[in-house]
Amino acid sequence: MEDKENRRDAFEIFEEIFAEEEQSARSRQEGRGSMSAPLDDGQFYEIEYDSAPFPGVGKFVLKSSKIQTPPRDEIREKFDRMRDIARENRFLYFNSSKFYDKRVRQENAGIFCLQGDFMADFEDDYEKSQPYSAYYPSYQTMGYEQLRTYFTWRTQVRQGNIEGTSLSYAFLYIYELINLIGMKSPEEGSEMLLLFWDAYRQFDRSIDKYMPGWLKDFYIYYELEGTFQEFVEKNKLEEWYPDLTNPQEGFDLLCSISKYDLRSSAFYGEGNEELVRSCFDSTMERLEHIFGEAGIELEELVFQPVKNMPEWLPFKGALFCPRLAQDDRKVVISDKEVFVCCRDRWTFQTTLTTESGKRLMGYVMKQMEASLRKAVKYRHKLSANPKMLGAVMAQELEAAGIALEESVENAVEEFIRERNKTVVKVDAGALERIRQEALITQEKLTVPENGNDIGLSLNFGEKKSPMALEKAACIGQGSSGKEVPFAGEGSIAGEAADIGGDSSVWKAADIGGDSFGKDMSFKDGHGGDSEAAPSDPWKALGNALNETERQAVAMALRSYRNMKQFADEHGIMLEVLMDGINEKAMDHVGDSLLDEEFTIYDDYLEQAREMMEEIWQGR
Repeated sequence: MEDKENRRDAFEIFEEIFAEEEQSARSRQEGRGSMSAPLDDGQFYEIEYDSAPFPGVGKFVLKSSKIQTPPRDEIREKFDRMRDIARENRFLYFNSSKFYDKRVRQENAGIFCLQGDFMADFEDDYEKSQPYSAYYPSYQTMGYEQLRTYFTWRTQVRQGNIEGTSLSYAFLYIYELINLIGMKSPEEGSEMLLLFWDAYRQFDRSIDKYMPGWLKDFYIYYELEGTFQEFVEKNKLEEWYPDLTNPQEGFDLLCSISKYDLRSSAFYGEGNEELVRSCFDSTMERLEHIFGEAGIELEELVFQPVKNMPEWLPFKGALFCPRLAQDDRKVVISDKEVFVCCRDRWTFQTTLTTESGKRLMGYVMKQMEASLRKAVKYRHKLSANPKMLGAVMAQELEAAGIALEESVENAVEEFIRERNKTVVKVDAGALERIRQEALITQEKLTVPENGNDIGLSLNFGEKKSPMALEKAACIGQGSSGKEVPFAGEGSIAGEAADIGGDSSVWKAADIGGDSFGKDMSFKDGHGGDSEAAPSDPWKALGNALNETERQAVAMALRSYRNMKQFADEHGIMLEVLMDGINEKAMDHVGDSLLDEEFTIYDDYLEQAREMMEEIWQGR
């Protein structure tokens, strides 16, 4: 009964509308029609019916009588163009379980970088905030409101206002930084990574799990300046890399793989750590030069690559596209981390050397220590057996013309010589002041004796020694103002008496020598010229030394060790005695004669021995 009423109502409406002649004719011709009846509210019903000739069978669809064009949304249009990048580049599997597939992950990372470059300079000021959560966040998996929320937050981050937000947004921004999206250089990228990590971890420390590894990858891939150790120290990241070894210094690294660990040596442990490390750096630098001249890379002998090294992909777990061409290089992070790039392909190795490399470094370290012990006269000697190298390595070095033992010894000798070299700085102002004082002193050096003048003619050159001038003044006149006679007529070999009023005596010959850059002669009261001062600087030095200093030098030549007792017996401090000898040596031969242990430097042993022999023969 109810069905009949429904059909009747529909039939009545149909009959009422069918009264319009034009509409009914079209209905009969097409077997399917659409009639509309105006309503008071400005809308109309459209009745659709099929070709079945049953009255009342139809559908009622309510449609608006007016269609308005929505306002233009430029931001939405930009997002749409960004999404078109994925379609144009064969976007496949975003938001898919196949993301874990290597090929899919690389393709998605490439699309992410293209989209990131497109949106690199975009800024937004969206008032709302829409949360976002995705295991692998990307632009493509974000809705309109999420995109606007992210870019508004990123705008504030770039202005230095880093605030908490959904963790997925934070990781998306990190992905941008490691791909240098919006960055001018790798240095700027690393700076922003460090800044963001330090600030955002105050809101969520989950990023601590990933940032240390990604920062290290950033250093390796983008080839930042300096060593990784320096990068860590500069940015105060030591707590995140506790087992890091400094590859630039190389000492600890090479000791750890060497057949001979120098750090366990008694010589190293007796306060010689700094000496050994400095000598090692100098020796390795010289060896690298020697090997390079022979066409061999020393590093290649030590860090020999192993076969079948596993491939290394930087920034594991992140959306990263390796789109920069990489130079062939090797990056040593520690003794367990070596990264090698060859033909734009990265590999990773944990074994630094082969057996031959370990033998080579073992021999170099032991030979270096043996030479260093000898140079500093250490109480225990050491020797390195060339058999440590192994037959194959020894043959390779011999074929290249490299005498490794001699090379190491020469490197150590050069290091010791440079370490003990004294640098003399000349003060031009002080030199001019000395020259003026010397002119005044010259006027006072004429001493009348028995009515005759003894004149000291001084021709002052460019190089003047204050000590020599002081001695010359003392010879001419004592501190008491009394005239001082010379021992022997026409001679300067005698000692001046009572100079300065104390027991010290200067020999007239002590002021001789042309190492001061002057011609010095003495005239006695009879007008005779004295014997010229010695031209040999070592003879001049021998003349300049007093008796105590000469005895000290002789004892040093005999390797006498108890020099302090000798100094005490002569009423002088050992340091003062040594400084006095070295000052005179500096004045005459241009360098110190004794080291800190009162030992004559090897370079001057022969000259010092000849000097003392001449002194002894002249007595």
